[in-house]
Amino acid sequence: MIDHRRLSLSLRTLQAAKRREELHSALDELCMRYGLSHMTFLVVCSGSRSGLYPYYRTTYPEAWTEIYVDKRYFDIDPVIDVVRWGFMPVDWSSLDRRSAQVYRLFKEARSYNIGHHGLTIPIRGPKGERCLFSVTSNLPKRDWSRLRASSIHELHILSHYLHEAVLSASGLREVGRYRNFSRRESQCLQLLATGRISKQIAADLGISENAVKLYLRSARIKLCAATSYQAVAKASFLEMIKI
Repeated sequence: MIDHRRLSLSLRTLQAAKRREELHSALDELCMRYGLSHMTFLVVCSGSRSGLYPYYRTTYPEAWTEIYVDKRYFDIDPVIDVVRWGFMPVDWSSLDRRSAQVYRLFKEARSYNIGHHGLTIPIRGPKGERCLFSVTSNLPKRDWSRLRASSIHELHILSHYLHEAVLSASGLREVGRYRNFSRRESQCLQLLATGRISKQIAADLGISENAVKLYLRSARIKLCAATSYQAVAKASFLEMIKI
């Protein structure tokens, strides 16, 4: 169940972060709002400007990020491989930690209170960008499962919104100009953002489900968005819809 007010507040928090240094405090605020330990946004590949990798914004302790970079944990961290798997979120409990190196990595991370549980959402941009949005938690396993289930829809939208915010604030990409939505395209995206599915949107608007899918597809094309989540986040970032 989506918490529309929480999502709206979170998007406004990110929208207010216009500069790189403001993104850290924005992530801190989101962690508190969702009851999470940490959040990290990592640009794995910035498209044609791949020399800027790795670029990241994180709430992790500075001492841990320095160790992570100095020891080149990027090269062995199974979380980084998530970006190659597709678009779906990956719970860290499903990651392969059997190698001694990976076991030590997670053990060392826990010593810096990074979190016993984690979730990573891969993001693929229209210009070859490959990014990861990760959240961590120190809650008991059952409580973590509940939190993950109750916030996954919002976190997915936030991950794509962060993709736009981080790449724009960091100068890795300029915000382009996009064609305006039709009334139906805007309505369908607005309802999609609230957690409605195509069948429900069709009933709300009094149109066919196929029409809804066509409107959402045309909106994605206008935004150069690969997924509906990405379209909702990008439209909100560009203030083409209000959440």
